[in-house]
Amino acid sequence: RVNKVYSSSLEAISDIPSGSSLIVGGFGICGIPENLIIALNETGSKDFTIRLRIRRLILRIFGFSVVGWGAGILLDNKKIKRMVSSYVGENAEFERQFLSGELEVELTPQGTLAERIRAGGAGIPAFFTPTAYGTVIHEGGAPIKYNIDGSVAIESEAKESREFNGRHYVMEKAITGDYALVKAWKGDKAGNLIFRKSARNFNPAAAKAGKITVAEVEQLVEIGELDPDEIHLPGIYVQRIVVGEEYQRRVEFKTITKDDDELNIPEKHQRIVMRAAQEFKDGMYINLGIGLPMLCSNYLDPNISVNLQSENGLLGLGPFPRKEDLDADLINAGKQTVTILPGGAYFGSDESFAMIRGGHIDVTVLGAMQVSQFGDLANWMIPKKLVKGMGGAMDLVSSSGTKVVVAMEHSVKSGAHKILEECSLPLTGKSVVDMIVTEKCVFNVCPNNGLTITEIYEDQSIEDIQKATGCPFKVAEDLKTLPIPR
Repeated sequence: RVNKVYSSSLEAISDIPSGSSLIVGGFGICGIPENLIIALNETGSKDFTIRLRIRRLILRIFGFSVVGWGAGILLDNKKIKRMVSSYVGENAEFERQFLSGELEVELTPQGTLAERIRAGGAGIPAFFTPTAYGTVIHEGGAPIKYNIDGSVAIESEAKESREFNGRHYVMEKAITGDYALVKAWKGDKAGNLIFRKSARNFNPAAAKAGKITVAEVEQLVEIGELDPDEIHLPGIYVQRIVVGEEYQRRVEFKTITKDDDELNIPEKHQRIVMRAAQEFKDGMYINLGIGLPMLCSNYLDPNISVNLQSENGLLGLGPFPRKEDLDADLINAGKQTVTILPGGAYFGSDESFAMIRGGHIDVTVLGAMQVSQFGDLANWMIPKKLVKGMGGAMDLVSSSGTKVVVAMEHSVKSGAHKILEECSLPLTGKSVVDMIVTEKCVFNVCPNNGLTITEIYEDQSIEDIQKATGCPFKVAEDLKTLPIPR
């Protein structure tokens, strides 16, 4: 068929058979091909592998963060056999299906997933990455499928690793799909596509990796109406194009700024984020993790200018928008609505993680469940209990050129230690943490010599820190005292 234009979403995907592997664009529910997914759910096909993989399809995707919408529709109707993803969000049905053995899940670091898809579209069968070295992603043993009794039925295999210039790297294989489903803002009848803001995310890479790529667009124009210099994805990668029937423009977390907004951060959290923010210097490029680390942006030195990067494809992250400026196509990595500052830029997920792995980010601040005395980090999984996925964390700590700061409470609520001789939870990275900031103190971390306490809050003593810390540490000769925030 020479004409790429289809009359409906259902017509565009009606021949996708059961057992197909699909690569699906989007980040959470931002930039997802929502009309194609709805149409796919209406067909009798199932057993997908979704890269996402579709059931009885195989699906490769970023995540299933919303119940009953996006890829969550396919999940709810049990059309997915295996899913390859980096983060699944707060989808209780996903967690239930996975832990009960109904769904196979291959969790993959977000940047590795983006690069595997990009490599597949570029004809590169495999590549080496520093991401995930020394973790279960590298060494094998991560659960892919559980039995009904909770035992592991299928676990991941170990991956080849090599050393280059004194650093360790893991070999990852490229991903392609029988079909790719993507969403763009505007397209022409030749299949050329333009994406909008952070809705670009995984879509361009996904489109390149499908044997047959189906694109849904909000606007379809005649050939020649798009400026060639503004096209993000050439039509050579797109075999089918359709105008989406309806767009609900849903947002997972509508976060807005109000005139009377006041910061209401607990004092112990203020201690953590205020001190962590002191690591930021003028002109730095910084990535802030979801949750507590993101609050560091409220305590920037007014005399400096920094550039906040969000791994879903945004540089120059601004504050939350006012209600009238809220835009479903402009979100951060936490799926919150945001703004972009002058001088900012949008880009795809593969480009975003090239910045991260390549050491172009100066500082990254993350939370943690556990940190070892030699800088091992665990912050993504509690086996058989908490299965959210690692998102971009493994990539963010993989570059030797980026300072990794952990911002967290010193202990869990029960009083159990979070700073340990060895992590008991699956690792995010091995010997990757440079600094730990808690409400009690600051540790510098050396992969060979362990922890040194360099700063302590004035209401704490070394004895207090020793009781709250599950491993030995040294005390700096010039130990500094930190004032309590007022």
